[in-house]
Amino acid sequence: MDETRLPRGWAWMLWAAATYNWLISLPVLLNIAPGDKISAVLVAAFGVLYALVASNPARLAPTLWAGVVGKLGLVVLLAPAIAAGTAPPGTGPVLAGDLLFTIAFLALLLGPARRAR
Repeated sequence: MDETRLPRGWAWMLWAAATYNWLISLPVLLNIAPGDKISAVLVAAFGVLYALVASNPARLAPTLWAGVVGKLGLVVLLAPAIAAGTAPPGTGPVLAGDLLFTIAFLALLLGPARRAR
């Protein structure tokens, strides 16, 4: 394998993360669902970041640390509300998705992306 490239599956995972963020933010941005528009814009912007990284994961993977911090931060901040039953409906599944993508980002950052440098 060319060390400047990673297996195609990583790009697919990153496109999935981008799509996930866009799908989460779009209903709020289009006034279909209630929510904080500032947060929705940030979620959509992170989707752009993941799409950019998907174009060249070996080179751009280190920028995913921003995604790890953001997604883990959300999990830490919102987990108590989920545990207390005071979180808005749907928060649990969204955070579960964030946690899964965080694990995938860490797997990429600590595995293939580290070896590709």
